[in-house]
Amino acid sequence: MQRRIFCATAALAASLCLSTGAYAQTKWDMATAYPAFNFHSKNIEQFVQDVDTATKGSLKITPHYGASLFKMPEIKRAVQTGNVQMGEFFLVSFQNEAQMFGLDGLPFLVKNYDEAFKLYQAQKPFLEKLLDKQGQVLLYAVAWPPQSIYSNKTIQSAADLKGLKWRVYSPTTARIGELVGAQPATIQEAELSQALATGVIEGLITSSATGADNKLFENLKHFYKVQAWIPKNAVTVNKKAFNALTKEQQAAVREAAAAAEKRGWETSREVDARSLKTLADGGMSVEEPSAQLMDDLGKVGDTVVKEWLEKAGTDGQAVLKAFNDSK
Repeated sequence: MQRRIFCATAALAASLCLSTGAYAQTKWDMATAYPAFNFHSKNIEQFVQDVDTATKGSLKITPHYGASLFKMPEIKRAVQTGNVQMGEFFLVSFQNEAQMFGLDGLPFLVKNYDEAFKLYQAQKPFLEKLLDKQGQVLLYAVAWPPQSIYSNKTIQSAADLKGLKWRVYSPTTARIGELVGAQPATIQEAELSQALATGVIEGLITSSATGADNKLFENLKHFYKVQAWIPKNAVTVNKKAFNALTKEQQAAVREAAAAAEKRGWETSREVDARSLKTLADGGMSVEEPSAQLMDDLGKVGDTVVKEWLEKAGTDGQAVLKAFNDSK
């Protein structure tokens, strides 16, 4: 009798263990600085759902929008140290760490989305190597719409930017501000509306989507379609957290990331068109830049690219060669 009771108890224990193992769940948090309605955030939402479906609920990712978990400048480091498992950050903001992070913020290197994607393909191996050394895995990257100039006054040439209180978000935007004689001020997206309302900044260069999301037409009246560059957000995961997944879970994450990247780039094009309409409907003057302004900015861009190449060394030369060969 005792033997039968023991065997039954052992069988029940084994069954419970198997049941627990079958429903074991890994939970990740993800930090991003953008509001839930932003197109990057909507893309993340779909990515999270895809991972949940593909892993049958064994990997649950909880996104934290609007810099509610970490501020934008802190997110990359938080993923690197494992303080959060996943994060999204603006690559060009980290150019001071490594010049390669700032590549897609170089003025007039690309003319359109097709060229921007080719630049990303040339850049990607270098990004993966850099992030791997920092304990991160690059999952995907998605472009913002082209960066153009917003101002509270008419801008016909670079001389008109002199003295303007100019919002910067990267070493390149700060350098451009210096070269045109503007007064740079580092302002994160979450702080844009307040900075404009209080007069901390009077102009900036950013995407149509950021302008529409933050209703910049309430404080600024001019938008000049200079389309200076097409930067990207990167989504990364802590390497230890990723390696702790099963092979099946890793494959599911990779597959969902590839879909998110493709979807994100396609959506970015659509968002640009919608956002330009939103700006115009809000009362902003959406204008083509003057020939003089483009000529002036082109010269500034040449200086910035030359300085970047001097700092980026052989890797910089290699990535630009790969990009130029792909065109």
